[in-house]
Amino acid sequence: MSKPIIAIVGRPNVGKSTLFNKLIGERRSIVEDVPGVTRDRIYGETEWCGKRLIVIDTGGIEPKSDDIILSQMKFQAQIAIEDADVIIFMCDIRAGLTADDREIALMLKKSGKPVVICVNKCDSIGNLPLEFYEFYELGFDRDPVAVSSVHGTGSGDLLDQCIDALGDRDYTDNDDDSIKVAVIGKPNAGKSSMINKMLGEQRLIVSDIAGTTRDAVDSPLSNSHGNYTLIDTAGLRRQSKINDKIEKYSVLRAHMAVERANVCILMIDAGSGITEQDEKIAGIAHESGKAIIIAVNKWDTIEKDNSTVNEFTQKIRTALSFMPYAPIMFVSAKTGQRIDDLFERINYVYGQSTLRISTGMLNDVLAEATMRTQPPSDKGRRLKIYYMTQTGVTPPTFVIFCNSAELFHFSYQRYLENCLRHTFGFVGTPIKLIIREKGDEGV
Repeated sequence: MSKPIIAIVGRPNVGKSTLFNKLIGERRSIVEDVPGVTRDRIYGETEWCGKRLIVIDTGGIEPKSDDIILSQMKFQAQIAIEDADVIIFMCDIRAGLTADDREIALMLKKSGKPVVICVNKCDSIGNLPLEFYEFYELGFDRDPVAVSSVHGTGSGDLLDQCIDALGDRDYTDNDDDSIKVAVIGKPNAGKSSMINKMLGEQRLIVSDIAGTTRDAVDSPLSNSHGNYTLIDTAGLRRQSKINDKIEKYSVLRAHMAVERANVCILMIDAGSGITEQDEKIAGIAHESGKAIIIAVNKWDTIEKDNSTVNEFTQKIRTALSFMPYAPIMFVSAKTGQRIDDLFERINYVYGQSTLRISTGMLNDVLAEATMRTQPPSDKGRRLKIYYMTQTGVTPPTFVIFCNSAELFHFSYQRYLENCLRHTFGFVGTPIKLIIREKGDEGV
């Protein structure tokens, strides 16, 4: 399913990030606590009027006298604007209508995208000062909305305007039965070369210069294995290397490519081996609940003996210990080695991520698991597990009802997850367990 995208733009220090946190605060994703895995919170999700929305928090647009910096700032803003379905243009009532606001307004009008003006720091929304009405001068179709991002007042009216601006467009992908495959990895791992080989043509620019691909590019493909949409992404660089706003939006688009994907292919450069950056990129897919395949590229360039594959596999398993479910393939984008096998594996892990298990079968596994290894106890009180049911797919999500969530230790959750994998497979996909004490609401 495709979700509408709302970008928050404006000058620095007008309260964009505060509003962003307020909008997504009630719908913050549950993220597994994996040591060493961080998630860049540039975008998030919220829900309003029955619509799930992606919200982007952009960097401040601050025109400078230096032409290069000015063009870069405009370009990074343009990326967010182009991706968005609706733009929240945020201004500050305390600063009033500024020359920079007017310049940004011109940029937004040229985009042709619907714009909702958000006038922030209106602490007394019921009694607006005369300065508020200056923002009508910007000349957009919709009335400005008074908001206090700190207190959250006015945010409902703001989202109402955004929903109205979206109109009746259908954001579901009912007519597209393709499997969305995001090819992710650090710069120069061979992502574009791999997609070109999969497509059988030179569709994407390939260069030895790291970071050639700025944008996420979609390429439809139909072959004997099925229908696919291949999503190439800009390489994710170390945060310390991201020195300009353009690179930050390359990272943003990689996050969003993962969000849109059904299956992620993590490209690892065989020459440089598994790195800390590979771990972080894998964590993005893992935390997003996506099916994933680890593809070790440039395998044709490695000198091998009988133990090379096993040694490389062990290094990956150690570094990516939080995702032991991910299959590993050794491929070459240059020679096409195992490309056909890669399509078969994509189909397989996608099927595993959408697998549904009946409640009866789940509880048979649960009964056997608890009989084999008793649930933990503490101070004479033992965990009692009543039953389990599946509530979702991509990733497979299970709710387990028990007498005490506090007694349900992480190690026992991992044990039950392993029992599910042993019985049903779930190869290539994370599993999400939600623990509920009996009588809990909101399942």
